[in-house]
Amino acid sequence: MSETLSYRVGRLVSGGFHAMLDKAEDLAPMLAFNENLRELDKAIDEVRGELGKVVAQKHLASKKLNDENTRHESLNESILTAVNVGRDDLAQVGIAEQMDIEARIPVLENTIADCTDKEKELEGFIIALQAKRREISLAIEQYQQTVATSDANGQTVGASSLDKIAQRADKASNAFDRTMSRQTGMAHNTNGNGNAQSLKELEELARNNRIAERLAQLKMK
Repeated sequence: MSETLSYRVGRLVSGGFHAMLDKAEDLAPMLAFNENLRELDKAIDEVRGELGKVVAQKHLASKKLNDENTRHESLNESILTAVNVGRDDLAQVGIAEQMDIEARIPVLENTIADCTDKEKELEGFIIALQAKRREISLAIEQYQQTVATSDANGQTVGASSLDKIAQRADKASNAFDRTMSRQTGMAHNTNGNGNAQSLKELEELARNNRIAERLAQLKMK
């Protein structure tokens, strides 16, 4: 199973330089380090791509919400006109349309809110990944300097020196502890096919009653 984006970001950001050094034991160190940097860059690109989708979805939902509100307001005048000329049938059609719009508006508002939350989350991912990349790049630079100094002195890189580098690199990672998932979805219950038609008729009856009540309120004005 492939990693989710949030899990992957968490793994990359919380990953320590110690783990990179362990991996480098079986590979050329710089190859292992550069592989880690490439994985970070790829993750940053993927998060940016996901962020673009969320921003686009938020824009479309906001535009649709504005259109629905405008449509709802424009129907008021049409409904009142129909009532004034005794066309209750047309007024009922307009009221039904308004009720459909009112049912869609909360969904659009929730979509916008979810997109806003996701947008902030993804922006946080990018900031964290970029910070991790700078952290790893600095640790690699310090590692290279340590290796160069040791080579110049005819010595091997001591474990204590590597441990100090790793500790400095891992310090920022210890602070990365946040929840990266949200509970989403809605419950759906079924009562069997035998009750489906009855439930449909019940919902239609309730809807018609709401339409009649709103029409009666308009006539009282």
